[in-house]
Amino acid sequence: YFQFVQQWPVTNCRVRIKKPCSNPRPLQYFTIHGLWPSNYSNPTEPSNCNGTKFDDRKVYPHMRSKLRISWPDVESGNDTNFWEREWNKHGTCSERTLNQFQYFERSYEMWRSHNITEILKNASIVPHPTQTWTYSDIVSPIKAATKRTPLLRCKYDKNTQLLHEVVF
Repeated sequence: YFQFVQQWPVTNCRVRIKKPCSNPRPLQYFTIHGLWPSNYSNPTEPSNCNGTKFDDRKVYPHMRSKLRISWPDVESGNDTNFWEREWNKHGTCSERTLNQFQYFERSYEMWRSHNITEILKNASIVPHPTQTWTYSDIVSPIKAATKRTPLLRCKYDKNTQLLHEVVF
C-alpha cells in the first residue's frame, strides 16, 4: 500500500532543532510531505530502492508550478532538491506501479482531492493561540469528507502537542 502524507508547515518549522526554516512565515496550509510505498510488516519499508534516479527534466513546467504550491520544501526552500530526495527514497520503490511523472501527478491529485486545510476550516478547526482539539475532533471531519480514516502524527513543543502530519 501507499502512505500519502501531508504536513502542516507551521509545526514542521516550529519544532526544527537543527536549523530554522529558511521561510520566516511558514505556509498556512497543508502541503505534501510524500507518497511512500509501505508494507504491513514494516510500514517504513521499502525505501531507497534501485530504481530510476530522479530526472528533473521529467517534472514538466505545468507540473512544476503545481508542485511548487502543493509540495514545497518548507525547510530550505529548495523544492527541486526536496522532490529529488523524496523520489530517490520513496518513488524509486513505487516504479512497478508509478513512473516518476505518474508519482508526482498522483501525489498532486491526491493533495487536491484530500484538501485537509479546507476540510478542517469547514469544521471550524483553524490555527488558534488557545483553542485545542482532540484527536477525534480532527479525524472526524476528515473521515466524513474523504471516506477514509487518517492517521494523525503530532510533535511536542513545550508540553503541547501540535498537529504535524495527516496520513492516508
